[in-house]
Amino acid sequence: MKKIRLEIVGLSYSQTQTGAYTLVLGESAGKRRLPIVIGGFEAQAIAIELEKMTPTRPLTHDLFKSLADSFDIEVTEVIIYNLLEGIFYAKVICSNGINEHEIDARTSDAIAIAVRFNCPIFTYDTILSSSGITLEDNSVDVPDSEKNEEIEEHVNSLLAESEKEYTSKSTEELKNMLESALENEQYEAASRIRDEINARKKS
Repeated sequence: MKKIRLEIVGLSYSQTQTGAYTLVLGESAGKRRLPIVIGGFEAQAIAIELEKMTPTRPLTHDLFKSLADSFDIEVTEVIIYNLLEGIFYAKVICSNGINEHEIDARTSDAIAIAVRFNCPIFTYDTILSSSGITLEDNSVDVPDSEKNEEIEEHVNSLLAESEKEYTSKSTEELKNMLESALENEQYEAASRIRDEINARKKS
């Protein structure tokens, strides 16, 4: 399956989700954009590195890079390889010059690591086709505020679709999904699943 390279083109505070940010990745050789909702800590970690700021103490992602550098491990690329129930899945490809390993990671963490190693970020056409948004040719004349509003609406529609999937599940299935989401540190998904379970208790 052909990989498509992405670049970070925007990071903004979500107008509809408290404490959340929208990270926008753009197709390097195209017009499609892939918006991803991430947490505040991860947004800060990405922004600090993009702005080349140095925190007083190392962040978690800085510690990861220091450890990797100490043992001559290089992160060669990050791949966003799946989208399931509104959650993006990513892996970090590492190499010590002899062996290559794939490490599962939250997408926001993988991208925070990618900017520190200055390595490429990839995804697949199927993901861009299903969850991306295409900017029109005349979009350069559209104010950034309108572009951001369009992207925000797109993100909300994707989240609404994933929430519909939750409503079709039984309570027992939701509890199992919640446990799995927490074990895999998929806290955004866990929060939405928990809200659905709580809403059923009230009804």
